[in-house]
Amino acid sequence: MKVGKILGSVVLSALLVAPAYTSPVDAVENSEKVRVLISSTNEKAVNNAKQNYGVRWSFDQSGFSTEVTEAQFNALQKNKNLSVKLVEEVSLAAKPGGTATAAPIDQTPWGIEAMYEDPTINTTSGGSGIKVAVLDTGANTNHSDLTNNVEQCNDFSQRKSNLVTNFCEDKNGHGTHVAGTVLADGGAGDGIYGVAPDAKLWAYKVLNDRGSGYSDDIAAAIRYAADEADRLNVKTVISMSLGSSSESPLITDAVNYAYNKGVLVVAAAGNSGPSANTIGYPGALVNAVAVAALEDVQENGTYRVADFSSRGNPNTDGDYVIGVRDIEVSAPGRAIESTWFDGTYHTISGTSMATPHVSGLAAKIWAANPSLSAPQLRAEIQNRAKSNDILGGSGAATGDDYASGFGFPTVN
Repeated sequence: MKVGKILGSVVLSALLVAPAYTSPVDAVENSEKVRVLISSTNEKAVNNAKQNYGVRWSFDQSGFSTEVTEAQFNALQKNKNLSVKLVEEVSLAAKPGGTATAAPIDQTPWGIEAMYEDPTINTTSGGSGIKVAVLDTGANTNHSDLTNNVEQCNDFSQRKSNLVTNFCEDKNGHGTHVAGTVLADGGAGDGIYGVAPDAKLWAYKVLNDRGSGYSDDIAAAIRYAADEADRLNVKTVISMSLGSSSESPLITDAVNYAYNKGVLVVAAAGNSGPSANTIGYPGALVNAVAVAALEDVQENGTYRVADFSSRGNPNTDGDYVIGVRDIEVSAPGRAIESTWFDGTYHTISGTSMATPHVSGLAAKIWAANPSLSAPQLRAEIQNRAKSNDILGGSGAATGDDYASGFGFPTVN
């Protein structure tokens, strides 16, 4: 059986983090394993399944996730007392390719200069006291430009354990790149700068080194960040440069959970443009700020939306109301230089790269205005976008449009 990448799941309410997970099927050799969500109104059947297969994440009365062999999956589907569904896979929102250098080509790359509206800027500032949870491929916490700002480092992606604390190794580069755009602090003075270099990094590895992961792990990490924000009573931004073409109820519930706890959620729009209605999830959710990608090209007097950047729903153009599958704002996303997993610097493109610009901006604004609630912070970002309309690129138009959303929010 060849398992598809995007498949249905079950609507879940609240997530309880289970103890350290070790699946009994790990001992089964030469068997391809699949991630599943098991649920039932029959408590005895659920408890038996938990005993037989182990629990990765428990979702209250709605079920639990685990891994089983294909043979076990086929057998479970025949059990009339259980509902068994494959868990969705999620992947990165970046374009392949790019270049690497031992030292940054520009300590304040074009995206940073654009965010600060200053082509001569040498350093950045802001974000003190704000936590930014980057859910990605992990991060090189020893990178000279990041190490001073690392506060949490957790791995939700390992197959044999649901959560490994104080470990978030990045062998892909994507997560380190995203983190750098948010809060790189220039290292010893010769490194690169992010938007908010005084913010603190919570590096949560939810994707493997190939850049893919499971929705249950991502949902768990979102809720973990929200609970940490609540426990520590700190302002927190969740930054997700990942997505899929279909909605995961697990992730939707987790985003709503975080937003209701006062956390701002920022997510990539996706790289399936320039056609309309191509925005991915979780960016397409109402309680997530969906970010489109701009390129360093002027058209009609403004930056241009990259063709690869996913577009939203043209039927809602001009209403300045965020609904499902709406682009909210735009930010630099093509040819973005930032930190890399091996201690170097890399230039890559995607809405993955646009997202951390907005996450960093959110941290910078929140640090300067700590009395703001998450909805008020979101409104401030929207207002800044409205005052910097984007008119370049397919689908871009005056005001709220399906390509650039409200516009490009900046520091000033």
